[in-house]
Amino acid sequence: MYRNRINYKLLNFLILMGLLYILVTNIGTWYNIFSSIISICMPFIIAFAISYALNPIVNHLVSKGIRKSLAVTIVVLVVTFIIVTLLLITLPLLYNQLITFANNFGKVIEDIGNKFNINLDFIGDKSGVYLENVINGIGNFLKDGSIDIVGKTASIIGKIIITFVVTIYFLAYMDNIRLSVSRFLKQIKNKYYYYVKALDIELSNYLKGLLLFMIIQFFEYSIIFFVVGHPNWFLFGVLASFTTVIPYFGGLVTNLLALLTASVISPNLFIATLIICLIFPQIDGYLISPKVYGKTNNINPLITIMMVSIGGTVGGFLGIIVALPIYILISASYRFFKTDIKKSVKKVKAELS
Repeated sequence: MYRNRINYKLLNFLILMGLLYILVTNIGTWYNIFSSIISICMPFIIAFAISYALNPIVNHLVSKGIRKSLAVTIVVLVVTFIIVTLLLITLPLLYNQLITFANNFGKVIEDIGNKFNINLDFIGDKSGVYLENVINGIGNFLKDGSIDIVGKTASIIGKIIITFVVTIYFLAYMDNIRLSVSRFLKQIKNKYYYYVKALDIELSNYLKGLLLFMIIQFFEYSIIFFVVGHPNWFLFGVLASFTTVIPYFGGLVTNLLALLTASVISPNLFIATLIICLIFPQIDGYLISPKVYGKTNNINPLITIMMVSIGGTVGGFLGIIVALPIYILISASYRFFKTDIKKSVKKVKAELS
């Protein structure tokens, strides 16, 4: 009798609103807990991402008749050798170019302040201190191998060691991990297995395209700026490569810095840099990027900007980096469950009407 008087829909709605109220009012606490969990798990996340990317190379060596343990050892040693070699080759050049860039950037700030009669000393001081710390950190590394850029040497070294060891473990057992996940999903429901497989394909294509595009950007802009005679050609090649993970805004920052430093060197260099900044981003966006990424990164520019903005607001710099991959996974999920979602929406509409 009383059961018929209870509005369960209203009760469920009130419970949901209560949970949302608790979540929103304690959002600071939840954010701190989430940040702590991410900080603890980050070495494992990075290790899994690296082993995930290197696993196809290991499998290729195994297919050639090399034992799995030996294949993992070869891949780890070769990748470590490449990274160390690149650091030893590039860091001295990067160190010298950072010094030149710091001097030129200081002149830019001073020149802008004098032209517009604005006191920009606070910008010059802050940027100068930051660049000095970075330069000193690289200098210490080149001199005695110490890393003290952010003053957390033990923490950084500890995380690097953990990441390195866990990467080897994941790389050795990646096929077993993938097989176990596949079996587990198939036991639950075949559709879940094909769903995860679809996400795996989307993410693999994106990561492969991103790595290739970063390499292309490095050589493209290093060579271009070197040809026009920009003193910071190598620095901007590195920036163009690494800022690729930040769609639109990363390239914009690199081009802006290149223009500002060129403006205090010579008018001819400024004009040449301006031409580069106007033409080559269009070539990258309309010719190179579609060829590299294919349909994986065919995302509306407005959506990309929104995702970068949301990612930066929620997760800072790390949020900006992972914003686009997360959107790709969400988009792939929607495409996979599109039919089920439409059926559920029709069912809800029928119940409400």
